[in-house]
Amino acid sequence: MNELLDPLIIVIFGVLAIAAATAIAPKIGIAGPLILVVLGLGVSLLPFVPPVEVEPEVILIGILPPLLYSAAVALPAIEFRRDFGPISGLSVLLVLVSSIVLGFFFHAMIPELDILLAIALGAILSPTDAVATSIVKRLGISRRVVTMLDGESLLNDATSLVLLRTLVAAVALGSIPSGGVVGAFVWGVFVAVVVGAIIGWLNLRLRALIRHSAANTAVGFIVPFAAYLPTEHLGGSGLVAAVVAGIVTGQGSARWFTPEQRLSDELNWRTIELILEGGVFLLMGLELKDILEQNAASDDGIGQGIGLAAIALALLLLVRAVYVSLLVWLQSRNARGKQRTELERVSSRLDDVESSPPSTAKRGRHGGPRTPEQGTRWLASGRARIARAFVDLDYYQASPLGWKHGTIIVWAGMRGVVTLAAAQTLPRDTPERPLLIFVAFLVAIGSLLIQGSTLPWLVRILRLTGDQEGIDTEDRKRIDDELRLAAASALADPALVRLDGTPFPDGLLEKVGARLTEPPDDDTTVFARDMLQLRMAMIDAMRRRLLELASGGTYGTMALRHALAELDADEISLQLRLDDED
Repeated sequence: MNELLDPLIIVIFGVLAIAAATAIAPKIGIAGPLILVVLGLGVSLLPFVPPVEVEPEVILIGILPPLLYSAAVALPAIEFRRDFGPISGLSVLLVLVSSIVLGFFFHAMIPELDILLAIALGAILSPTDAVATSIVKRLGISRRVVTMLDGESLLNDATSLVLLRTLVAAVALGSIPSGGVVGAFVWGVFVAVVVGAIIGWLNLRLRALIRHSAANTAVGFIVPFAAYLPTEHLGGSGLVAAVVAGIVTGQGSARWFTPEQRLSDELNWRTIELILEGGVFLLMGLELKDILEQNAASDDGIGQGIGLAAIALALLLLVRAVYVSLLVWLQSRNARGKQRTELERVSSRLDDVESSPPSTAKRGRHGGPRTPEQGTRWLASGRARIARAFVDLDYYQASPLGWKHGTIIVWAGMRGVVTLAAAQTLPRDTPERPLLIFVAFLVAIGSLLIQGSTLPWLVRILRLTGDQEGIDTEDRKRIDDELRLAAASALADPALVRLDGTPFPDGLLEKVGARLTEPPDDDTTVFARDMLQLRMAMIDAMRRRLLELASGGTYGTMALRHALAELDADEISLQLRLDDED
């Protein structure tokens, strides 16, 4: 019985500590993760607390898949697509370069460390943390910068963890895998993308059929693990699969899930993310005492770890600064005006095709449409792509990347929970394992402490507080106008029926239309239930229009999600009133 009670007591106090640190952190101006590390260290110093040691598999399988999945579900799809090039460069190329640079440094400083393990340690230190994004959001920085940091912090986790897994496996085998490290890396990503996409698709379809809210939530909890396990058995990266499944689920939830499901998912995964992330920092603080003792007992003491961590953090910032400088320079040289001219030329050609006789419009550039119906769909698809490209160019012009934004991107590259968690996945027989974990800890905590505390000061110095992060008010107004038009069109359609397919009673649509312009009369309760169902039908029409707007790419993700949340809240309220009447 005591064997069960002790872990349960630890979990209870751990959750309370995470909740307290999260609530206190904004008030005292200290990052919550730092509070948890200090708290964990303080508890570990108590004489009756035994040394804490967590098995690497617990972190790798139990914590990282749901943690990465929860972040992927909330990825802003439209902005991510627009800046996929820069984000993928930061997430893949920068991680690889940083890992190699750090690998050669660690191999030179710790000769007994194999070069592959040295690069693996570089991969552990390379990914940035979402804590930086939360700090930047509060400072009112450009939404484009926030999106790039958000996308980078998610995808570079996957890159670094795949690289770490591949290199550790190569060391365990005693040789480079067949096909080389690059081949193993590519295969691991390919399998993960395929399996993750399939699991995400199945998740959407299956949960759309389950109407019981508790059962639906239970299925949602297993998705990251369902993506992780088969991918690992096929030789891929289960963590990347969890990320892909999260992206697919997040982007399809508006179409497939009910309002209750979306609200439940948002709250549940936000809570899980808070507990898991806070738990890693708390565990690191509890383990720090033992790590310090092991490093202090070595010949070089803790000074070696401090020195290695300081140089490693400086190298990370240097490599990042060089890469981001090149990125900003390339973005500034990108000929947006030339692209706009080319788009206008293509749009003009579409106008010519549309106005041409059917015989000349039979084939396009790739064979073109063969029937009038195909021609109409082909032209509509082409115009949609052109319109989206014009909107993207407007977005780039409205949010250009300058050297000031580049400076923020460099300094906001803080290390955090994934670095701490990944360091603890190193095999027990890894040479100098306590030193490597200690270095990873110092780099993560040092970057959070130094860069996180000075980032607001840097923003003030650069005078970048003019941009406002959050929901674009102009986008909100335009979306509201579009949804009102969709509701009015649905109301004017004589074929409008209830969501279950049954027709509304005669006179209801005319009465509602009259009430839009005239004062209500005394029979306001005659059609009370039918009115509620009519409002549900109009919400359904507005949601369909919202999905069309989302696919067009004209509006920002935050504005679209806010509008969807408002529709969901209205529908839940109406459903409760209908249930009361039943």
